[in-house]
Amino acid sequence: MSYVFPPAPQASVAVAGSEDRFPVRRIFCVGRNYAAHAREMGKDPTRDAPFFFTKPADAVVMDGETVAYPPETENLHYEAELVLAIGTGGANIAEGDSLSHIWGYAIGNDLTRRDLQLDAREKGRPWDWGKAFDRSAVIGPVHPVAQVGHIDKGQIKLTVNGETKQDSDVIKLIWSVPEIVSILSHSITLAPGDLIMTGTPEGVGPLVPGDVCVVSIDGLGAVTTTIGERAS
Repeated sequence: MSYVFPPAPQASVAVAGSEDRFPVRRIFCVGRNYAAHAREMGKDPTRDAPFFFTKPADAVVMDGETVAYPPETENLHYEAELVLAIGTGGANIAEGDSLSHIWGYAIGNDLTRRDLQLDAREKGRPWDWGKAFDRSAVIGPVHPVAQVGHIDKGQIKLTVNGETKQDSDVIKLIWSVPEIVSILSHSITLAPGDLIMTGTPEGVGPLVPGDVCVVSIDGLGAVTTTIGERAS
């Protein structure tokens, strides 16, 4: 068998302390998973079933890279997130078994074209144009569970040019890490290489060209992203 053109390279992210790479299959994102962020977005936080959206695997951006200010937006936002890296797939995973499916944890920054997202929300349309654009998924090195254990609490913080914009704790997730994995697996079969961005705390806001954005999570270090000039 041959392809009509060369297939795209395998998307991947770094592994902390290793030359190995973690191959990325899909990127799932949990919407409004911190109560205070739900309120700042004009929604009441609830314990109803969570909702998910996705980003393409090749949207990943490594630590230390510059991301050009994306087209068709005047309101690019940062969103600090804890990321789960799935190492063992499965469907209908029991909550009590969820942690055994996680290979590691990483720091994420869910870059968002907020104006496009809100316009889509008001019109009842999908969020893809606001969330799933090129280079919209900043993902730091994945830290294996064997080295860092499971992350269920700890400070999650984001600064822009040294000024703190988000400062919360992972323990404030509305749906916990085990719940997220279990709930998602009852709808879509998870597989090795899937990444799950677990939601952002309050304090989201705009980025402009020249900004340096740093996200840190206790036990996982920090990830830095510079916003470049607008993409042509």
